Parts: sequence; structure tokens; C-alpha cells
Amino acid sequence: MKQRTILVVDDSAVMRQLISEILETGGYQVLSARDGDSALAQVLKENVDLVLTDWTMIPMDGGELTRQLRQLPSDTPIPILVLSTVNAESTKAEARKAGANGWLCKPIDPETLLAVVGSLMSPPES
Repeated sequence: MKQRTILVVDDSAVMRQLISEILETGGYQVLSARDGDSALAQVLKENVDLVLTDWTMIPMDGGELTRQLRQLPSDTPIPILVLSTVNAESTKAEARKAGANGWLCKPIDPETLLAVVGSLMSPPES
């Protein structure tokens, strides 16, 4: 069975490392990017099964990254999960409008993160 790949996008190196360790424990291969620009470049050259992004980053934030990912031609759009300290309903609505599939607030519970990630992934190809 093919190992699933998740791209973790966060401007905090500590947060990228923490999330990566949780996902690797769950059996996922993890790539990382420090901002939306480098994340978009990775998606264009790597096979990514899910993007997990922070919302508040510069120069390209999670909202703009989500919008740009949704404009890419694809038979099966990549699921996008936002992980953020922001908990405002208006921001969550903005994320849904941009095309995000889900939102989790930091700090994160490892079991919850793995459960949500698993629910957003399509079944793996054999």
C-alpha cells in the first residue's frame, strides 16, 4: 500500500516539527513548508495527498494558499485542513469559502488531528 503524503505549512519551525512528529507516528510521510509560496511550489512538483496549513503567515497566508490550490487543474482536489490559533467564526467561514475542507484550533490534540486527517483522505491506492 502506498504511504500517504501530507504537506505541513506553518511559519513556526517548532509547530512544523510537532505536527510532523504526530503525523509520522500515524504512518504518514510528511513534507514541510514555511509559507504559502514554498508550499505551492512543493505541491506543483510533489504528489501530495493532503495540505495542512496555518492561516496566519506572510507573505502568502493560508487563505491565499487555499485559493491558489483550488485553482490548480485536478481530477481530485487535494483536501486542505487549516490549523490555527484563530477561532473566529468569520475566519472559519472565509476558509470554507476559499475551499478549505476543515479547521482545527491550536493547540492540537494528537488523536483529534489524526482522526480528522484520516477522515479527509480518500482511501489509499493499492
